[in-house]
Amino acid sequence: MATAPPSYRQMARGDRRMFAASDDSTMLKQIQGTHAPDGRDVDVRPIIEIVEDVFTRAAPSIPITCKCSGGGDAHATTMSLLNMLSSYSWDAKVAIALAALAITYGEFGLVVQLFPTHPLAKSVAILKQLPDLVEHSDGLKSRFEALNSLISAMLDVTKRIVEFRQLPHQYISPDNPPLSVAMTHIPTAAYWTIRSVVACATQIASLIGMSYEYAASATEAWELSSLAHKERNIHDHLMQQLALCYQHIDEKKHIEAYHNLVRVFELPQLDNVRILRHLIYMKDDIMPLHEGSTNSNVHVEALRRKSVLLLISDLEISQEELTILVHIYRESRMRPEYQYEIVWIPIVDKSAPWTDEQQHKFEQLQSAMPWYTLNHPKIMEPAAIKYIKEVWKFAKRMILVVLDPQGKVACPNALHMFFIWGNVAYPFTTMKEEALWRDETWSLELFLDDIEPNLQEWISKGKYICVYGGEDIEWIRRFTNTAKEVSLAARIDLEIIYVGKSNAKERMRKITAIIGKENLSHFWPDITSMWYFWTRLECMLYSKMQHGKTVESDLIMQEVMTVLSFDGSDQGWATMWFSLTEMTRAKGDTILESLGLFQEWEEDALNKGFVPALRDHLQQLRTPHHCNRLILPGVEGGIPESVVCAECGKQMEKYFMYRCCTD
Repeated sequence: MATAPPSYRQMARGDRRMFAASDDSTMLKQIQGTHAPDGRDVDVRPIIEIVEDVFTRAAPSIPITCKCSGGGDAHATTMSLLNMLSSYSWDAKVAIALAALAITYGEFGLVVQLFPTHPLAKSVAILKQLPDLVEHSDGLKSRFEALNSLISAMLDVTKRIVEFRQLPHQYISPDNPPLSVAMTHIPTAAYWTIRSVVACATQIASLIGMSYEYAASATEAWELSSLAHKERNIHDHLMQQLALCYQHIDEKKHIEAYHNLVRVFELPQLDNVRILRHLIYMKDDIMPLHEGSTNSNVHVEALRRKSVLLLISDLEISQEELTILVHIYRESRMRPEYQYEIVWIPIVDKSAPWTDEQQHKFEQLQSAMPWYTLNHPKIMEPAAIKYIKEVWKFAKRMILVVLDPQGKVACPNALHMFFIWGNVAYPFTTMKEEALWRDETWSLELFLDDIEPNLQEWISKGKYICVYGGEDIEWIRRFTNTAKEVSLAARIDLEIIYVGKSNAKERMRKITAIIGKENLSHFWPDITSMWYFWTRLECMLYSKMQHGKTVESDLIMQEVMTVLSFDGSDQGWATMWFSLTEMTRAKGDTILESLGLFQEWEEDALNKGFVPALRDHLQQLRTPHHCNRLILPGVEGGIPESVVCAECGKQMEKYFMYRCCTD
């Protein structure tokens, strides 16, 4: 018969001493002192799989609880086992100990499970004096559950110890943090897991021959619960350490993938597929692209040897941007000479949770795009996002990176020329952009482009054209009425077109409604046209800066800066044109005053022409006291270092402005 175990109080006192002592430096040295691996490499994963299977299948209809024979003995037995297993690695020690317990547990479980139906099992059970315990199993249910909880905790800790062993050393070194720090906790984890194995094995042995009355009164769950709690705490701590290790591994993998991407772009390619796979999606488990025109999913190979325009943005694409992009793209589909494809690459924060709101916004944008888009923003690898941000300088504002049929970058950002010239800029290379600018002058055609549908007709009829803007409706009334009166007095055929103010959509709707109701001038009823007018001007500025042009030396930049500075002021402004290139401009009060004094320069208008005479008179009215403001949207690496005033030519001071609301 088995010797009765010590009392509960004795065990409690002994275990409290062991729980405290094993965590201090002296106990840790004792545990580490048993460790003398001989270098053998044991793959313990198959062992763990079998052990887990045994524990799962061997659990009898009554789970088995156990009692250790005492705190001191359990510690001594654990240290003895560690010494026996000294030549093995920590994961192998724990796996072997669990395997030994699984054998005992499995044999016990087989007898209990087969006892009701198998004669041999019944005979063995009688010899082991188990029937009484089986018969009263319901009363021991809480004790049985304690063992299951401990076994589950032991398995979890063991798996984590094995997981540390399996970490890829090419990305994380055992000699350096965070793995070196994590490994200092493995000996303690191994000790407590083997200690728990000893407790379970001892209890199973003590059950044999024990009567139900004794078992029910003496079998307490305190030690098992304490060990299970200890194991769970160890497991949670190991999980935290593993998370740090995996974070380190991911960072190393991302750096490696980033350098691979850099090398791929540097090496000549037969086609663009390899580059696009590295950039968009490397695996073959899904079709990463969605084709808007057919509403189907395709592989990257669909873009093989095509000119590809990568439209890179976040999810904050305005309706105006999308409308113009779609218009230009659909226009290209009707012209066989424009052979290019667009792929939308949305950049989102992969570390943040993906919300239903983001999903809805993504689906809305995707459904409005007739070109290729990513299936989902989350498929983008961090290395690709890093490359896009660091090499192509994507920050907040949309960019359009052009890849030629071999995947070589033909232009790091063609969005400016795309908006300025549309498909005329095909194939959207840097050289094409330079050639287009060589052929351009500051003209009414460049200024308004096709945004004004009547422009060519007006020019062909020899009309004077006034382009004006601002948001002061009282000034607009005075200016348009005065301009009409002066055109009659000067006997010129004048058309007046209102182009509004940038980033003021709602105010522009109200103002254009008044202009239309009072028949003050022409205007664009579609607010998108106004947005496009101002966006084209900004694009001209940034396109010029990309090619190293400066305001001091480039006439187009000077005129664009002037109009943008007019827009940044609190008052209106106007430009007066005749034919394509004869023009003058001024801020609202100045040009209104000059028109009001038409009688003073009427004779000059007859002799020199209306626009030259107006220009000369405006020059006379300019005063040294003025204030011009220029508001430019921030673009990574694109803000000019110096800007000169449109009025006096002096260098303007630079200020910073942060704006959220754009209306």
